[in-house]
Amino acid sequence: MREDDLDAVMRIEKKAYPFPWSRGIFRDCLHAGYSLWVFEQDVDILGYGVLSVAAEEAHLLNLCTAPGCEGRGLGQRMLHSLLRIARVQRAQRVFLEVRPSNPRAIDLYQRCGFNEIGRRPRYYPANGGREDAIVMALELLD
Repeated sequence: MREDDLDAVMRIEKKAYPFPWSRGIFRDCLHAGYSLWVFEQDVDILGYGVLSVAAEEAHLLNLCTAPGCEGRGLGQRMLHSLLRIARVQRAQRVFLEVRPSNPRAIDLYQRCGFNEIGRRPRYYPANGGREDAIVMALELLD
């Protein structure tokens, strides 16, 4: 992902989430040196992922498929690519948070080997209050 991808990324982010990340968050991640990738088909961006790696741990911060493109395996392909990047950067484990109200994402992460290790109460903004986060982890074995 580059700064000139942010218009397309923000269009997807705003359609996909009721509480989207801001352009500034993506820009800060780019400037911090995180791994930000887009999934392109022809000239269209169909998804993106954000991964932070430090001290042998990776954190999947955002993984999103454009609305209307779900169910085609794009999320799984992007996740596998981000896990390869984590391995190359010598991460031993990968963490993520996911909303309990997002069963498609939970299913994807479980199919890829992630396990629930805890909960973060009231982590996400939600209509009418806050929503917990399920914390999941994957051990990266050689």
